[in-house]
Amino acid sequence: LYGDKLTRKRDGFLKPHRFVVNEHIKPKNLPYFCDLFYWGLKNRKFVLDIVVKTFLGVEETLAAELRELGATDVEILKRAVACKGDVKLVYKINYMARTALRVLLPIAKFKARSEESLYHKMKKIDWTQYMSLSQTFAITSAVNSKYFNHSQYVALKTKDAIVDQFREKFFKRPNVNTETPHLAVNVHIYMDDVTVSLDTSGQSLHKRGYRKESFVAPINEALAASLVMMTGWRGEKTFIDPMCGSGTILAEAAMIATNTPPQIHRDYFSFKKGKGFDPVIWREVVTEANENIKAPECKIWGFDNSFQTIHIAERNLEHANMDDFVQLKRKAFEKNSAPDNNGILVTNPPYGERIETSEDIIEFYQMIGTQLKHNFHGYTAWLISSNFEALKLLGLKPSRKIALYNGALQCKFQRYDLYAGSKKAKKQEGYVDPETPELQETPETLEIQETPELQEIPGTSEALEIQETPESEENQNEVENITED
Repeated sequence: LYGDKLTRKRDGFLKPHRFVVNEHIKPKNLPYFCDLFYWGLKNRKFVLDIVVKTFLGVEETLAAELRELGATDVEILKRAVACKGDVKLVYKINYMARTALRVLLPIAKFKARSEESLYHKMKKIDWTQYMSLSQTFAITSAVNSKYFNHSQYVALKTKDAIVDQFREKFFKRPNVNTETPHLAVNVHIYMDDVTVSLDTSGQSLHKRGYRKESFVAPINEALAASLVMMTGWRGEKTFIDPMCGSGTILAEAAMIATNTPPQIHRDYFSFKKGKGFDPVIWREVVTEANENIKAPECKIWGFDNSFQTIHIAERNLEHANMDDFVQLKRKAFEKNSAPDNNGILVTNPPYGERIETSEDIIEFYQMIGTQLKHNFHGYTAWLISSNFEALKLLGLKPSRKIALYNGALQCKFQRYDLYAGSKKAKKQEGYVDPETPELQETPETLEIQETPELQEIPGTSEALEIQETPESEENQNEVENITED
C-alpha cells in the first residue's frame, strides 16, 4: 500500500476490494492510507458503543426499534438509548429508525471544571484519525453544569482545540461547515463529566427530505412517526387524521404501513463523508431495507377544513411518494364521520395559542369530544395537546396518557377507546379490547415537571455558528442532552 494515489477497482459489487498503486512509491503516505483502509475493514465486526438520541417519553419505543434492528445491550437513558453493535447497525439506525434524532459514537470521556481544562483535554484527542486537513467539521453541544454556563462557548473552545492541533501539526487548519460537514462532533457536559462523540447523522434525522412546504407550526417528522409508533398501529386497519395540516402524520403513517425506510429521500449523512466509510456495507443496508417495501393493506385518510392545507399536504405526500396511498378531502371535523367501522385516529389539534379567546378553544374541544363519541364508534382515538384543561373538555376518559414535548411545549398524548354506548355496558357484554393488554395506562409518575435541565442556547442545536441565526420550529424539537435519570 504505497503510493500517492490509490484507486479501488470493483469487478463485482460484493467482491473483495483491489488496490492499485499509481505513480511513485512515497512511504510517508502509508499511515494515512492504512488507517483509511483498515478502519473500515475491522469495523465490519468491531463492536461499537452507540448512543441514539430521541424525544423525552419516546425512549421505550426507540429501544424496541433498536432491538428489531439487531442492537444488543440496550439501555434506556433520558432522551436517548444506549446500545452496542457494529458499523452496519450504525448505518441501519440512521436509515431505518423512525424515532431517532441522532446516532452518536462516544470517543472520549473525561472530567473538566474550567475552560482551560476542557480545551487541553479536547486537544489531547487525536483528531487526525477522524478527519484530514482538507475536510470540514462542525460542533454541537449540550451543557447542564455549574462549571459551564454557555453551550455555544463550549462548542467554541472545542473548535479552538481541534483547529490548534491541526495548525501545530500541519501549519494549516481545517474549515468549519455548519450544513454538511465531513466530521460532526457532539459535546455533552453534565456537571463535570464531559462526553465527546462522533455524530454519524450530521443533521437531525427528523429532516427526512420530503417536506418542502408547511402550514402554521408543523409537527416534527420524527415526533409524528413516534406518535404513530406508540399507538401500536402498523397498517392493519384504517388510519385517519381529521386535522391533517401539512400531512406529516399521514406521510409517516403511510411509510410505516408500506415499510418504507424513513430516510429513503435523504442523501446526506456525515458518516458517508468521513474516514472509514464502507460503501459496500451501506449499499447492503439500503438494498435490504428497500426490498421490504410493500403495498399498504389498509386505507389512510386525511381531512382538513382548509383548501390551502390540503394542497400543501398533497404536495408533501407527492414528495414522499406516498400520495397513492393516502386519500385527502377537504372536510371540517364537525361535519366528519368514520369511513369504516373499525380504525385508529391520530391527530394534532390546535392547542389554543393562536385561537383568539378562551371561549373559542372551549367550544372547539367540546366539539371534538362530541364528534368522537357520536361518529367514531369502534375507533381508538389518540390526541396530542399542550392544553391540558382543554383535553378535559372532551368529556372522554383517557385509557392511556403519555407525557411528551412538542418543541418547547409540554404535551400529553392520550388514548380514548370509543364505544357505541358506555364502556361498562361493553364489559358486561364480554367485550375485550384486543389492544388493551399491550397499552396499559402510563403511570402518573411520568408527568413532566419542567426543569432547567439542559436548556439549549439558540443557534447551537444544529452546529457551531459564529453569527447568530434564528432558531426554527424544527430545531426546537432537537434536545441536545444525554443525561442519566
